[in-house]
Amino acid sequence: MAPRQPGLPRAVLRWLQSLDLPACPRHCRRDFSNGYLVAEILARYFPAEIRSRACGTGSSLPTKLSNWARLQRFFAKHSLSVAQELVEGTIHCKPGAAERLVQDIYSLLTNRCIKSLQDREIDFTDYCYQTQLPMVARSTASKAIKNNIRLTEIMMEPSVSINRQKANAVINMHMRMRMQEREEDPRRFNIKRSFRHRTVYHLNCTTSSTNITSIPKEKAFAPSYSSGKRDKTDVHYEELQEQQADRSSVMMVI
Repeated sequence: MAPRQPGLPRAVLRWLQSLDLPACPRHCRRDFSNGYLVAEILARYFPAEIRSRACGTGSSLPTKLSNWARLQRFFAKHSLSVAQELVEGTIHCKPGAAERLVQDIYSLLTNRCIKSLQDREIDFTDYCYQTQLPMVARSTASKAIKNNIRLTEIMMEPSVSINRQKANAVINMHMRMRMQEREEDPRRFNIKRSFRHRTVYHLNCTTSSTNITSIPKEKAFAPSYSSGKRDKTDVHYEELQEQQADRSSVMMVI
Protein backbone atom coordinates (compact mmCIF):
# COMPACT_ATOMS: atom_id res chain seq x y z
CA MET A 1 0.00 0.00 0.00
CA ALA A 2 1.11 3.58 -0.62
CA PRO A 3 2.30 5.53 2.41
CA ARG A 4 -0.26 7.68 4.13
CA GLN A 5 0.60 11.30 3.47
CA PRO A 6 -0.06 14.03 6.01
CA GLY A 7 -3.28 15.95 5.35
CA LEU A 8 -3.79 19.63 4.85
CA PRO A 9 -2.84 22.05 7.62
CA ARG A 10 -5.59 23.43 9.80
CA ALA A 11 -5.21 26.93 8.37
CA VAL A 12 -5.74 25.63 4.83
CA LEU A 13 -8.79 23.62 5.90
CA ARG A 14 -10.35 26.69 7.50
CA TRP A 15 -9.63 28.67 4.35
CA LEU A 16 -11.37 26.04 2.19
CA GLN A 17 -14.40 26.02 4.49
CA SER A 18 -14.64 29.80 4.34
CA LEU A 19 -14.87 29.74 0.53
CA ASP A 20 -18.20 27.89 0.62
CA LEU A 21 -17.30 25.42 -2.12
CA PRO A 22 -20.06 23.31 -3.71
CA ALA A 23 -18.36 20.13 -2.55
CA CYS A 24 -16.29 19.72 0.58
CA PRO A 25 -12.95 18.03 -0.26
CA ARG A 26 -12.69 14.88 1.81
CA HIS A 27 -10.18 12.92 -0.26
CA CYS A 28 -7.73 15.44 -1.71
CA ARG A 29 -6.06 13.01 -4.09
CA ARG A 30 -9.38 12.16 -5.71
CA ASP A 31 -11.33 15.42 -5.37
CA PHE A 32 -8.67 17.74 -6.83
CA SER A 33 -7.46 15.46 -9.62
CA ASN A 34 -9.87 16.76 -12.28
CA GLY A 35 -9.27 20.45 -11.45
CA TYR A 36 -12.93 21.33 -10.86
CA LEU A 37 -12.46 22.37 -7.22
CA VAL A 38 -9.37 24.37 -8.16
CA ALA A 39 -11.50 26.29 -10.66
CA GLU A 40 -14.10 26.90 -7.93
CA ILE A 41 -11.40 28.32 -5.64
CA LEU A 42 -10.11 30.64 -8.35
CA ALA A 43 -13.66 31.75 -9.19
CA ARG A 44 -14.01 33.12 -5.64
CA TYR A 45 -11.04 35.47 -6.22
CA PHE A 46 -11.52 36.14 -9.95
CA PRO A 47 -15.29 35.86 -10.60
CA ALA A 48 -15.23 37.85 -13.83
CA GLU A 49 -12.37 35.97 -15.48
CA ILE A 50 -12.98 32.31 -14.75
CA ARG A 51 -16.14 30.24 -14.76
CA SER A 52 -16.17 26.99 -12.91
CA ARG A 53 -19.12 25.73 -14.97
CA ALA A 54 -16.86 25.54 -18.00
CA CYS A 55 -14.88 22.80 -16.28
CA GLY A 56 -16.20 19.29 -16.31
CA THR A 57 -16.75 17.19 -13.20
CA GLY A 58 -15.82 13.84 -14.72
CA SER A 59 -12.89 11.66 -13.73
CA SER A 60 -11.76 10.53 -17.19
CA LEU A 61 -8.32 11.45 -18.46
CA PRO A 62 -9.54 13.70 -21.34
CA THR A 63 -11.70 15.68 -18.89
CA LYS A 64 -8.77 16.15 -16.53
CA LEU A 65 -6.46 17.28 -19.32
CA SER A 66 -8.93 19.80 -20.72
CA ASN A 67 -9.68 21.28 -17.29
CA TRP A 68 -6.03 21.64 -16.32
CA ALA A 69 -5.16 23.12 -19.72
CA ARG A 70 -7.59 25.96 -19.01
CA LEU A 71 -6.25 26.39 -15.50
CA GLN A 72 -2.66 26.53 -16.69
CA ARG A 73 -3.54 29.23 -19.20
CA PHE A 74 -5.11 31.18 -16.34
CA PHE A 75 -2.00 30.69 -14.18
CA ALA A 76 0.23 31.97 -16.97
CA LYS A 77 -2.01 35.00 -17.58
CA HIS A 78 -1.93 36.11 -13.93
CA SER A 79 1.72 35.08 -13.30
CA LEU A 80 0.80 32.46 -10.74
CA SER A 81 3.76 30.12 -10.51
CA VAL A 82 2.45 26.58 -10.07
CA ALA A 83 4.96 23.82 -10.71
CA GLN A 84 4.23 21.49 -13.62
CA GLU A 85 5.27 18.54 -11.47
CA LEU A 86 2.48 19.34 -9.00
CA VAL A 87 -0.11 19.54 -11.78
CA GLU A 88 0.96 16.23 -13.30
CA GLY A 89 1.14 14.58 -9.89
CA THR A 90 -2.39 15.77 -9.09
CA ILE A 91 -3.73 14.51 -12.42
CA HIS A 92 -2.18 11.07 -11.86
CA CYS A 93 -3.23 10.95 -8.18
CA LYS A 94 0.31 10.76 -6.85
CA PRO A 95 0.45 10.64 -3.03
CA GLY A 96 0.97 14.10 -1.57
CA ALA A 97 0.69 16.00 -4.87
CA ALA A 98 -2.82 17.41 -4.39
CA GLU A 99 -2.07 18.52 -0.83
CA ARG A 100 1.06 20.32 -1.95
CA LEU A 101 -0.80 21.97 -4.85
CA VAL A 102 -3.59 23.28 -2.61
CA GLN A 103 -1.05 24.67 -0.16
CA ASP A 104 0.80 26.46 -2.97
CA ILE A 105 -2.47 27.98 -4.24
CA TYR A 106 -3.30 29.05 -0.68
CA SER A 107 0.07 30.81 -0.40
CA LEU A 108 -0.34 32.53 -3.78
CA LEU A 109 -3.87 33.81 -3.17
CA THR A 110 -3.58 34.81 0.49
CA ASN A 111 0.11 35.85 0.60
CA ARG A 112 0.63 33.64 3.63
CA CYS A 113 3.52 31.24 4.08
CA ILE A 114 3.31 27.71 5.40
CA LYS A 115 6.25 26.44 7.42
CA SER A 116 5.89 22.87 6.19
CA LEU A 117 6.62 23.99 2.60
CA GLN A 118 10.01 25.50 3.39
CA ASP A 119 13.04 23.49 2.16
CA ARG A 120 10.83 20.76 0.81
CA GLU A 121 11.63 19.00 -2.44
CA ILE A 122 9.02 17.81 -4.91
CA ASP A 123 9.31 14.04 -4.81
CA PHE A 124 6.30 11.77 -5.29
CA THR A 125 8.20 8.47 -5.30
CA ASP A 126 7.96 5.91 -2.51
CA TYR A 127 11.68 6.04 -1.71
CA CYS A 128 11.25 7.54 1.77
CA TYR A 129 8.50 5.07 2.56
CA GLN A 130 10.60 2.09 1.43
CA THR A 131 13.56 3.16 3.55
CA GLN A 132 11.35 3.08 6.65
CA LEU A 133 10.39 -0.55 6.02
CA PRO A 134 12.53 -3.54 7.03
CA MET A 135 14.63 -5.10 4.30
CA VAL A 136 12.37 -8.14 3.95
CA ALA A 137 9.22 -6.04 3.41
CA ARG A 138 10.64 -3.72 0.73
CA SER A 139 9.30 -3.93 -2.80
CA THR A 140 11.01 -5.64 -5.72
CA ALA A 141 12.02 -3.91 -8.96
CA SER A 142 8.77 -4.77 -10.76
CA LYS A 143 6.69 -3.67 -7.77
CA ALA A 144 8.63 -0.40 -7.58
CA ILE A 145 7.83 0.35 -11.23
CA LYS A 146 4.17 -0.40 -10.61
CA ASN A 147 4.05 1.87 -7.54
CA ASN A 148 5.82 4.86 -9.11
CA ILE A 149 4.42 4.86 -12.67
CA ARG A 150 0.65 5.24 -13.06
CA LEU A 151 -1.40 3.89 -15.92
CA THR A 152 -2.64 7.39 -16.74
CA GLU A 153 0.97 8.51 -17.23
CA ILE A 154 1.41 5.90 -19.95
CA MET A 155 -1.90 6.88 -21.52
CA MET A 156 -0.96 10.55 -21.43
CA GLU A 157 2.50 9.97 -22.91
CA PRO A 158 2.45 6.79 -25.06
CA SER A 159 6.05 7.30 -26.23
CA VAL A 160 8.06 4.15 -25.59
CA SER A 161 11.36 5.98 -25.11
CA ILE A 162 9.97 8.36 -22.46
CA ASN A 163 8.30 5.56 -20.55
CA ARG A 164 11.52 3.56 -20.76
CA GLN A 165 13.41 6.48 -19.23
CA LYS A 166 10.91 6.65 -16.37
CA ALA A 167 11.23 2.91 -15.76
CA ASN A 168 15.03 3.14 -15.83
CA ALA A 169 14.93 5.96 -13.28
CA VAL A 170 12.80 3.85 -10.95
CA ILE A 171 15.09 0.84 -11.42
CA ASN A 172 18.17 2.96 -10.67
CA MET A 173 16.50 4.20 -7.49
CA HIS A 174 15.75 0.59 -6.55
CA MET A 175 19.35 -0.48 -7.24
CA ARG A 176 20.72 2.31 -5.04
CA MET A 177 18.49 1.10 -2.25
CA ARG A 178 19.72 -2.47 -2.73
CA MET A 179 23.35 -1.37 -2.63
CA GLN A 180 22.65 0.49 0.58
CA GLU A 181 21.12 -2.68 2.03
CA ARG A 182 24.25 -4.66 1.13
CA GLU A 183 26.45 -2.13 2.88
CA GLU A 184 24.28 -2.08 5.99
CA ASP A 185 23.97 -5.87 6.36
CA PRO A 186 26.60 -7.78 4.30
CA ARG A 187 26.06 -11.04 6.23
CA ARG A 188 22.51 -11.32 4.97
CA PHE A 189 23.75 -11.34 1.37
CA ASN A 190 26.81 -13.53 2.11
CA ILE A 191 29.23 -10.82 0.97
CA LYS A 192 32.93 -11.07 1.84
CA ARG A 193 34.76 -7.99 2.99
CA SER A 194 36.62 -6.08 0.33
CA PHE A 195 40.22 -4.96 0.61
CA ARG A 196 39.08 -1.50 1.70
CA HIS A 197 36.95 -2.84 4.55
CA ARG A 198 39.72 -5.20 5.64
CA THR A 199 42.27 -2.38 5.81
CA VAL A 200 39.88 -0.31 7.90
CA TYR A 201 39.38 -3.28 10.24
CA HIS A 202 43.17 -3.75 10.47
CA LEU A 203 43.67 -0.09 11.32
CA ASN A 204 41.11 -0.36 14.10
CA CYS A 205 42.97 -3.36 15.51
CA THR A 206 46.32 -1.56 15.40
CA THR A 207 44.92 1.48 17.16
CA SER A 208 43.67 -0.73 19.97
CA SER A 209 47.15 -2.29 20.33
CA THR A 210 48.72 1.13 20.98
CA ASN A 211 47.32 0.96 24.50
CA ILE A 212 50.15 -1.46 25.38
CA THR A 213 52.60 1.45 25.54
CA SER A 214 50.69 2.82 28.52
CA ILE A 215 51.67 -0.21 30.67
CA PRO A 216 54.22 0.66 33.42
CA LYS A 217 57.78 -0.58 32.97
CA GLU A 218 57.74 -2.52 36.23
CA LYS A 219 54.85 -4.67 35.02
CA ALA A 220 56.26 -4.96 31.52
CA PHE A 221 59.67 -6.28 32.65
CA ALA A 222 58.58 -8.17 35.77
CA PRO A 223 59.75 -11.82 35.87
CA SER A 224 57.07 -14.37 35.20
CA TYR A 225 56.68 -18.06 35.89
CA SER A 226 56.89 -18.87 32.21
CA SER A 227 60.44 -17.41 32.02
CA GLY A 228 61.53 -19.61 34.95
CA LYS A 229 60.22 -22.71 33.20
CA ARG A 230 62.14 -21.85 30.06
CA ASP A 231 65.41 -21.57 32.06
CA LYS A 232 64.96 -25.02 33.60
CA THR A 233 64.30 -26.63 30.25
CA ASP A 234 67.41 -25.02 28.81
CA VAL A 235 69.57 -26.42 31.65
CA HIS A 236 68.10 -29.90 31.22
CA TYR A 237 68.81 -29.74 27.48
CA GLU A 238 72.46 -28.85 28.10
CA GLU A 239 72.86 -31.80 30.49
CA LEU A 240 71.52 -34.21 27.88
CA GLN A 241 73.99 -32.88 25.33
CA GLU A 242 76.92 -33.47 27.74
CA GLN A 243 75.81 -37.04 28.48
CA GLN A 244 75.52 -37.84 24.76
CA ALA A 245 79.04 -36.42 24.17
CA ASP A 246 80.47 -38.65 26.94
CA ARG A 247 78.81 -41.75 25.49
CA SER A 248 80.17 -41.01 22.00
CA SER A 249 83.73 -40.65 23.38
CA VAL A 250 83.48 -44.02 25.21
CA MET A 251 82.37 -45.75 22.04
CA MET A 252 85.32 -44.34 20.12
CA VAL A 253 87.78 -45.67 22.71
CA ILE A 254 86.31 -49.16 22.49
